[in-house]
Amino acid sequence: MGKKKKKRDLFPDHIQKTYNKTLRKVIANTFQKTADEFRSADGTMDGIDMMSVPMSYQVGGMSESQLLWYGSQNFIGFQSCAMIAQNWLVGKACTVPAKDAIRKGWEVTANDGNDVDPEVLKELRKLDKKYKINKNLVELVKFGRVFGIRVAMFVVDSTDPKYYENPFNADGIVKGSYKGISQIDPYWITPELSGDSVTDPSAINFYEPTYWMISGRRVHRSHLVIVRGDEVADILKPTYLYGGVSVPQKIYERVYAAERTANEAPMLALTKRTKVMKVNMEDATARPDDFEARLQKTAYYADNYAVFAVDKEDEDFNQTDTALGDLDVTIMTQYQLVAAIANVPATKLLGTSPKGFGASGEYEEANYREELESIQAFDLMPLLDRHYEIVLRSDVCPKFGIDPFEVEVVFNPLDSLTEIEQAEVDDKRADTRTKYADMGAIDGAEVREMLIVDKYSGFNGVSLEEHDDEQTDEE
Repeated sequence: MGKKKKKRDLFPDHIQKTYNKTLRKVIANTFQKTADEFRSADGTMDGIDMMSVPMSYQVGGMSESQLLWYGSQNFIGFQSCAMIAQNWLVGKACTVPAKDAIRKGWEVTANDGNDVDPEVLKELRKLDKKYKINKNLVELVKFGRVFGIRVAMFVVDSTDPKYYENPFNADGIVKGSYKGISQIDPYWITPELSGDSVTDPSAINFYEPTYWMISGRRVHRSHLVIVRGDEVADILKPTYLYGGVSVPQKIYERVYAAERTANEAPMLALTKRTKVMKVNMEDATARPDDFEARLQKTAYYADNYAVFAVDKEDEDFNQTDTALGDLDVTIMTQYQLVAAIANVPATKLLGTSPKGFGASGEYEEANYREELESIQAFDLMPLLDRHYEIVLRSDVCPKFGIDPFEVEVVFNPLDSLTEIEQAEVDDKRADTRTKYADMGAIDGAEVREMLIVDKYSGFNGVSLEEHDDEQTDEE
């Protein structure tokens, strides 16, 4: 009977054991943590030993080597994320989108139908500097990308000892009680699930921590703004501390490959000339000392300025050059893969034109704008809305003696128009307003009001009252 053929692994033997060990540890930790979470509630899943499920069933027939490769890309730990983010490329991938998202700023207006004194809104924006809103917004997005989760807490000096434990109540904000925004790294906090969030998969907030333990204090989730990376399935949420996938986890392998490829460039430049000296190997091995001396002499004269002499009968010497024509494309392609994973254009991340893919960069820029708009809507807007809701009640309304009102935050367009483009827009607007005036929909006074309130019109400093006085004198 023939010997049974050994199953061939996908990966080399020297890393196969590492992958096997990694996968089993990942599966064990994941299923065990999930089971523990359910058991800690109402005994749900009692009697179900997830690790007793056969491996062949868990992987669904997938090759073990392939699953091990995917398993090796699981959660890498917050400390690893912080260390990897020190790399210049990973740091830019986390920081650049954060700064670009707020670079054009935003406008704050009243949206509840009440007339608000412009001085009130001016005071509201003035307080942004006091509370370092720009810094907090950048930090929120940057470290949200670094760790996959970022927690921002609004610090309020309340006399109620259970202020943070109870759900957020805007009426609990009194004059001067708002102190600012504190942001906490994930390894300083502990999630706490309760009620339906851990027992009922159909609940809206299932697997969403009800409280977070911060400095030994229970803080209800409504007091926090939490930014997460790419969401993971419920079964993996405990592993990620109920956060998401971080940018370092997604790109660390590709960054390493890109940096190693770039480091090969100077080595290839110095060793691109391969010299071949044909000798009698029997004599060379018989007299190794003489052979070593001959090689050292060859290396000594191995430059572009020396003449190297060989015996025309006993030795043959030639040189082969390695072509480096496409080396820059190879290197840049690796970096462009990093940029693609981080969702940041290579032109923005590296400051160079794209190579290898033949792309103009226009699609990447459009995609990047969409990414920034998503950051503004899902990450920055919740923090700004809560900040203005609190600062109105703590600082602004008491100062002006008015009742709280709702504000709306609108981010300015991300693209900057050139002077020629702005002139073309103004020309089209003027044509539109002229048509409306000709049909009697509006009159000259209303057009003037539009020009005054439009900060890009060039007439926004003109006084409307002076114009009304001139018309009255003429009449």
